[in-house]
Amino acid sequence: MTRILGIDPGSQRTGVGIIDVDASGRTSYVYHAPLVLLGADGFAQRLKMLVVGLSALVEQYQPQEVAIEKVFMARNPDSALKLGQARGAAISAVVMRDLPVHEYAASEIKLAVVGRGGAQKEQVQHMVGLMLNLGGKLQADAADALAVAITHAHVRATANRLGVDVRQAWSRK
Repeated sequence: MTRILGIDPGSQRTGVGIIDVDASGRTSYVYHAPLVLLGADGFAQRLKMLVVGLSALVEQYQPQEVAIEKVFMARNPDSALKLGQARGAAISAVVMRDLPVHEYAASEIKLAVVGRGGAQKEQVQHMVGLMLNLGGKLQADAADALAVAITHAHVRATANRLGVDVRQAWSRK
């Protein structure tokens, strides 16, 4: 059994989701929540809250692997920079604990979870709930984080079946 921490980075809210996956790719739910960073006094303190929050989750849940959503180009350059900084802080928090990080684009995550790379957020939330047998409406950021973790679980299972490295199983090169 492998525990995967999924991260949907954000400068105001970072979604985190944790699942367990067996060798065949079967997933089971462990935890999900948004890390709300808005209460911090300034952007630098938000990044600190993000690092501290992720470090505490890693300590508590002991994941073996991390999957994170790749940054996308936003219309607002300031927002894109802040998102990139939050993503960097999240990656730093987990690599400081020697955890391997796997990155997936939003379209790859939607494709893996819904079957369409252009799926709507509500479709992702719905499918994550079905796949992990969760009742009720999921908080959007946390659902996205679980979707990242599920995507990595699917890629891991495919790589295991093919007898290749995880990076080879998803690479299009």
